[in-house]
Amino acid sequence: MWNSPSEFFAMGGYALYVWGSFGVCAVAFVLEPWLVRLRHRSIVQTLRRQIAAEKLELESK
Repeated sequence: MWNSPSEFFAMGGYALYVWGSFGVCAVAFVLEPWLVRLRHRSIVQTLRRQIAAEKLELESK
């Protein structure tokens, strides 16, 4: 039990570890969906280019 907000945020001397871990997890939770979205867009663009190239190749034959 903590008797004050400052004791809560100090976490019994482990504040750097606790809040640092919390911060790293929060950053990961924000970055992961963003990076997945970027990768998805990249894959879709690559597939569209491949399809367009295949169509051009078939038309030129």
